[in-house]
Amino acid sequence: MELYERQAFDMFVSLAVERFCERIVQRNGGMERALARLREDPDGEGVWLGRFVEAFFRENALDNPGGACLVLRALERWEAPKTGAGRIGEVLQQMAQAAFARLVGRKAEEVLERGLVYGGEE
Repeated sequence: MELYERQAFDMFVSLAVERFCERIVQRNGGMERALARLREDPDGEGVWLGRFVEAFFRENALDNPGGACLVLRALERWEAPKTGAGRIGEVLQQMAQAAFARLVGRKAEEVLERGLVYGGEE
């Protein structure tokens, strides 16, 4: 992966985690409850990680085979997420969104934990 691609990917991850954390903290009335619900069910009520990633991909022009490949190349060492059947382009998109959702979920947990430890809102 080229340096500029890695930088773009890192920027996407940072932006996604920031926006996602902001939304789930607001929806769940604080960091502690947001973190608990994220861990309990990432696609459950008040969290909706999969929907968030789907919208994020659309808004940031990652919802195409090229965008999917960027994400999958950046996460090449991760275990492949399970996807539904479909055309190669659709499967790439499903895999990229599933892998990116897993990454955003993990990073969001880290951000929320840090916020709780270092005086974030409850």
